[in-house]
Amino acid sequence: MSSTSPPHAPSATVAIRSAADVSDLVNSGTASGRHAKMIVVIALGGIFLDAYDLSSLAYGLPDITRQFGLSSAMAGTVTASISVGSLLGALLGGWLVDRIGRYRVFMANMVFFVVTALVCAVAQDVWTLIAARFVMGIGVGMDIPVAIAFLAEFSRLRGKGSKGSRTAAWSPAWYTATSGCYLVIMFLYFVLPDAHLGWLWRFTVGFGAVPALIVMLLRRRYMNESPTWAAEQGDLESAARILRESYGVDARVADDVPARAPRPPRPGLASYARLFTGPYRTRTVQSVAVGLAETFGYNAVAFGLPIIIATLMTQGPLTTIASSFTLNLVFALTGGLLGIRWASTRGAWPMMTLGFAIQFVAITVLALIGRPSGTAVVTAGILMLGAFMFAQGFGPGAHIMSYASLGFPTSMRGVSIGFNQAVLRLGSTLTLFFFPILSTGLGTHVYWVILGAPVLGLVALLVKRWEPVGFDADAEERALARG
Repeated sequence: MSSTSPPHAPSATVAIRSAADVSDLVNSGTASGRHAKMIVVIALGGIFLDAYDLSSLAYGLPDITRQFGLSSAMAGTVTASISVGSLLGALLGGWLVDRIGRYRVFMANMVFFVVTALVCAVAQDVWTLIAARFVMGIGVGMDIPVAIAFLAEFSRLRGKGSKGSRTAAWSPAWYTATSGCYLVIMFLYFVLPDAHLGWLWRFTVGFGAVPALIVMLLRRRYMNESPTWAAEQGDLESAARILRESYGVDARVADDVPARAPRPPRPGLASYARLFTGPYRTRTVQSVAVGLAETFGYNAVAFGLPIIIATLMTQGPLTTIASSFTLNLVFALTGGLLGIRWASTRGAWPMMTLGFAIQFVAITVLALIGRPSGTAVVTAGILMLGAFMFAQGFGPGAHIMSYASLGFPTSMRGVSIGFNQAVLRLGSTLTLFFFPILSTGLGTHVYWVILGAPVLGLVALLVKRWEPVGFDADAEERALARG
């Protein structure tokens, strides 16, 4: 772990007597050093890698299909393999981050990104590519629970830099990565000779090893365990040390309190059952429902942008690359940045509801347009895709993590995110597998299928108005324990 000195001299010693004291220090914003902010940036770097690796094959799928002579079902298998791996990785990672800690899991999974990116880039047959993407998915699945846990546990409860704002920050980090992926594709499109454009997907996927190495080096320099998790494990001395190192708070264990209390039982896989008890049951079901709606719509539209623009809108390769890049950078990223700004002041529920409503309108218009003819109608269709991506950025895309993480205490935050992501990855896998098949068989009528995503999201939100932003789940857990 990091041994860096505090970024500034503390003004007074803070006595730590319990895990509640540590949680209150973080939640109040008293602990807010520059080092802690760097940990948040690195956690977002993990999200960046997840998005880049998931997006890197989107444009190259037609070339992969031609090079390996794939049927539409095998093409769907290639795209879905990373989601199958991430499903297993999410379940495993969610359990591990609660059992052995955030830091250890965070440091371990980078090897998945580096090695598998390079294997994908040089794969000589489709089964090697599928296997490498599957293993890469395990790394992606493990990374998201721990990254979101860090974002929540190194942030104050309310105000600027709150848990709600920083968990929402995963959305612009994601779209920065997808925009960067298309920027890499566009650069390579102009650099590679025409005869070698079929290699474009290999360079794009392989380039993912570069940011992974950078994040790995930064993690070794700056990362630290979550002080809240350490305190929950009975290790108040480590929690106090992390507060000193990462926050610049001169925290010390009170003299009349043992530095290491008896450690609570390590959570087993049965801890997933706790998600369906007490107050957590409704939150779990709602977070899964809105998450399935988000992931179905995202994977069909955002991941499927190259297919939609090139096939359903019959545009050339340069228009497809440029449009996909612009939609991610201008519309989705802008929406994601607004999602951060609005999270603390407007909350997750209103933004999610508005986002799904806009997406409902956008998909309906696309379905009515069908296959566009003429510049004006094509432009209108692309603008509808932009509206969908903008709404995704500030609404469902930003806040599914708020619903999956902020309503659950530190002791079960890993499994709550892991379970949520596992179910979402199952939905993602099915979407990625069937979308190429459906778009080929149904043509523009596939929009009517996609319309089910915002409908499901709106129904799930309107059934129960639950606001996770600003909610102190750790305090609730302590109150429940007291009876």
